[in-house]
Amino acid sequence: MNMPPTSDASYAALIRHGDYRHRANTPGAFQPYPLNSDGERQGLQCVPLLTAFSEKYEVPLIPEIHSSSLLRAWQTADIIAQELTGMNDTGVDSPRHHTLIQTPLLGERCVGNLANLTVAEIEQVVRDDPRYGDLPEGWKSNSHFRLPYPGAESLLQAGQRVADYIVQVMQAGQQRHRHGFVQLFVGHGAAFRHAAHHLGVLSLARVGQLSMHHARPVFLRLDADQCWHHHSGDWKVRPKTSRYTD
Repeated sequence: MNMPPTSDASYAALIRHGDYRHRANTPGAFQPYPLNSDGERQGLQCVPLLTAFSEKYEVPLIPEIHSSSLLRAWQTADIIAQELTGMNDTGVDSPRHHTLIQTPLLGERCVGNLANLTVAEIEQVVRDDPRYGDLPEGWKSNSHFRLPYPGAESLLQAGQRVADYIVQVMQAGQQRHRHGFVQLFVGHGAAFRHAAHHLGVLSLARVGQLSMHHARPVFLRLDADQCWHHHSGDWKVRPKTSRYTD
């Protein structure tokens, strides 16, 4: 439900990267591929959603855009930054020049040294490993499950990493911008949804029912008492037969 304008409020805009060329049936985390043409268009279409929010709620867009260091997220953030830089001011003191800060802390859930293998290949590796056996059914969408290999994370661990980063950036922003702002974060669907759970915005059951639209922001509001709320922007309802994707 949309809330009325509040000029001193702080907002985090969570933006899933645009559609990209990816290897099928493979966990997306470390796939190195770029946006496809749909993804580029989605990045462009994100900008008027951001500027409309800034104008409606009378809060400026912070000039630094925080992005996952994975290519598809960085490209989405770069498209947004270039478009915002080329536009006129929104009338609420939004800056003319936007820059990117990329970080692995906004990355998707990592499967460690099994990265970029297909789901079937991962399952075969684990099956052939004498220390383990068959992976549990539904392991890829199980928020608690972590593959037993170096560098692997559970979805909840990835969400905690992302939530911690968002909180750090937003609290620093509140110290610098006393009259409200919008901070953009460009990253990945599963990690953002689990971050929203850690922030108290989504129940874990609800996380499993939702996804995120490509390059369509979900706005979370951070109150002065450090409580988080879903402010506006639609989550994508996941078909019951689908599995987690980034």
